[in-house]
Amino acid sequence: MFDLQDKLALVTGASRGLGFEMARGLYQAGARVILHGRDRAALEAAAAALDPSGERVHPWCMDLADLNGFEASVESLLAAHGPVGILVNNAGVRARGKLEDLPLTDVQGLINVDLIAPLHLSRLVARHMQPGGRIINITSIAGMIARSGDAAYTAAKGGLAGLTKALAAELGERGITVNAVAPGFFATEANAEMVADETLNAWLGKRTSLGRWGEPREIAGAVVFLASPAASYITGHLLPVDGGYLSHF
Repeated sequence: MFDLQDKLALVTGASRGLGFEMARGLYQAGARVILHGRDRAALEAAAAALDPSGERVHPWCMDLADLNGFEASVESLLAAHGPVGILVNNAGVRARGKLEDLPLTDVQGLINVDLIAPLHLSRLVARHMQPGGRIINITSIAGMIARSGDAAYTAAKGGLAGLTKALAAELGERGITVNAVAPGFFATEANAEMVADETLNAWLGKRTSLGRWGEPREIAGAVVFLASPAASYITGHLLPVDGGYLSHF
């Protein structure tokens, strides 16, 4: 039911953190995996860690903010590896700051990477995707709830949730499903400073139903499920993986 043998998966932002764990889960389910990232050395190290043989994991180094070189790079990738059957739009950036202090260039840069790039990559990949294909967008609980100082990220992730439904409506007639996963608080490398904050830990212990941070490996199951035959009649859905954060008060 969860066998991904002979599928080709592309995971953006996969050299570390949640993206790497998603790629690992897809790989362990049998898929060939293309790892995307901006740092070539980190990307190649991640690929080697996942598959030392290099037979089923391939690195793809590209800056998603470079919209000018985007299409040529994607077409070259597809020519080398064939049609992608599973696309996971995970890469993202964050720019925190009060609304009046946040430079417009920072907002535009964030929107380009977190929303425009997934839209553009999805349509380029979908051109060649066969029936049974899967697109999985990684949004955030910040796309459904908000806090002060995070307007640009919340707007982008909310837009990505809306894009998920729009793509599901448009691509459904071709047998392609489009869903989203919304992570909550995960103890990734990028969040190491927050994980070490005792005050935040105490707050999170009361704020989530499970009373703890998510372990990065705990994101993989949701992505593997949505990519698998088990989710063949699910599309346009947003699945929070948040330890009960959205359900708890």
